[in-house]
Order: sequence, then C-alpha cells, then structure tokens
Amino acid sequence: MFPALLCGNAVIFKPAEDVPHTAHLLVEILLEAGLPPEVVQLVHGEGSVVGKAMVEHPDVPVISFTGSTETGSIIGATCGRMHKRLSLEMGGKNAMIVMDDADLELALDGVLWGAFGTTGQRCTATSRLIVHQRVHDKLVEMVSERAGRLRLGPGLDANTDVGPLINEDARKKVEYYVGVAREEGATVVIGGERTAGKGLDRGWFYRPTVLTGVRPGMRVEQEEIFGPVLCVIKVGSLDEAIGVNNAVKYGLSSSLYTRDVNAAFRAMGELDTGITYVNAPTIGAEAHLPFGGVKQTGNGHREGGWEVYDFYSETKVIYVDFSGTLQRAQIDTE
Repeated sequence: MFPALLCGNAVIFKPAEDVPHTAHLLVEILLEAGLPPEVVQLVHGEGSVVGKAMVEHPDVPVISFTGSTETGSIIGATCGRMHKRLSLEMGGKNAMIVMDDADLELALDGVLWGAFGTTGQRCTATSRLIVHQRVHDKLVEMVSERAGRLRLGPGLDANTDVGPLINEDARKKVEYYVGVAREEGATVVIGGERTAGKGLDRGWFYRPTVLTGVRPGMRVEQEEIFGPVLCVIKVGSLDEAIGVNNAVKYGLSSSLYTRDVNAAFRAMGELDTGITYVNAPTIGAEAHLPFGGVKQTGNGHREGGWEVYDFYSETKVIYVDFSGTLQRAQIDTE
C-alpha cells in the first residue's frame, strides 16, 4: 500500500477477513498523520464477495493480491480479460538446506525461528529442512529437543515462543496434513497433536511438529501447510539438495547453511526462488529490497524495493518540437 501511495495513487485496502483490527488501526494512524481520508479506503468483508467486486470493478485499474495460488489464478484470469495490471504474491514451500560443514548451532536457531516463529503462518516460513546425511541425525535430535521446550501461549505474552493458529480451520488443516504424513510413511518425531490446558484453552494451539523420513514428492513435501510443521528430507550432496529445493511448484524463499563460499555462490545462482539467504533462515525481508517469488509464487512483479515503483506508476514518453509555433517560456528572474 505504501509504494502505491508514494506514487500518487489512491488505494482501496481490503485486509484478510481474519485480521480486520490490524488494518483498522493502520488506517487510523495514517489519518491521524494527515493523510486525506479519500486517499485510503478501508473495506472489510470476505474475499469471495468484496475482493471479487473490487477485482471486477472497471474503475479499479491495478490489483495487488497476497494469498493462495488458487485464488491468485482466478484473479489473474479476470485481470487478463479486463486488461488490468496485476501483482501476485502467493504460496510457498520454503526450504532450508544444511550442509555437513555448517555451523549446526547457527542452523538450529535459524530453523526454530523459520519453522515455528509466527507459528509457521508466514509466506516465507521454513516448511522443509533439507539436511546432508552426515549431520542429519544430529541436527534432527537438536531441533526436536529445542522444539519440545518451546513455550506455547498468547501471542502478546513476552514469554511465548509459539502462539495459536489463526482459526479452527487452520488447525484442522495442520491436523489433516500430519495425518497425510503418517499415511505416506513419515515419522512424527515430536508434536503431531493439538494442546490445551494451562492457559491454552482459548486459542487454536498445535504443538510444534517435526516429521522425518519425508521423501521428495510426498504431499507434505510439496503442498503448503501454513502451520508449525517441519518436514525433514535427507540428502547426500549439494546437487541433490538443490534439486529437492527446486522440485516444487513454488519459488519464494530458500536458505543454505554452509562454510563453503563456493557452495554458497553456486546456490545463489541455482536455487529457484526469488529470495535466498546464506546462513540465515528463510523468514525475513528488507523493505528496501524487492520481495517476491517465481513459478506459482508470483507473476514477475515484486512488492518492495525499487521494482515496486515501476508497478504502481506509468512510464510516459514526451516529444516536444520547439522549432514550430510553440513559444519558449519567458522567465522573470528579478
């Protein structure tokens, strides 16, 4: 929204229906800061009703959508038919690769924050952990031990490590995929169940879950879960790790933990994602850098950095011939 405003546009802002209050507070702050009321219009409602009306309205020429790949495809078809400019930021199945020469303590901190920070409800959350076979067992043991000590509780409590999922449907989705993982032959090392009691009765809590024995091609390895579930895949080389990372339909964020600078620079070029971190988790972004993904994560535009200003503005080329009747302006300098 801010890049659009900086480019001189008025904005209609429709937040996700599960988080209306956050959007309301943001717009209140903007109005208190002096932004004209007609510049930002806040609209609440379900995407299938309000969002659909906005996308189909002939007087809305530019659409920026963040959400699922399935919904993005529907919006893309409408915008294509109506010749509207569209920026899509959709799903992800982000992977952290840990090689056998990596600093495992550093990788441990990264994967805990990447997989279970914000309860895995983040487009850049670490959903897959691709680990070299030489350090696989040790890292799994380290991750499981620390994940088991993470404190569940209200998100506003400073002592909480993992908050609740956004709603009951989100928790049911996580439960469904953990069931799929078991059916596919994966092992639940830790978690794999909802929790209650001790202040957890009000909220949709689910224990941080680590799955091992996950193989490339399994549904839990391919499909976005959007919850505190980490799928661990064992590999034997950097080549195999890069191949596993790229063999999904999404391409948002990836990371590699290694001490080998040559491996790091190779991964920068070959990991098929819009964002790559070296020795840092998949979560995080800098506002001054372009943000977005490839394949079924996006459609080529970036929300952030210098590229976003091209999306929210038009290039106009002007030619003036002063040799004709057009008179030069007389400037009084006194």
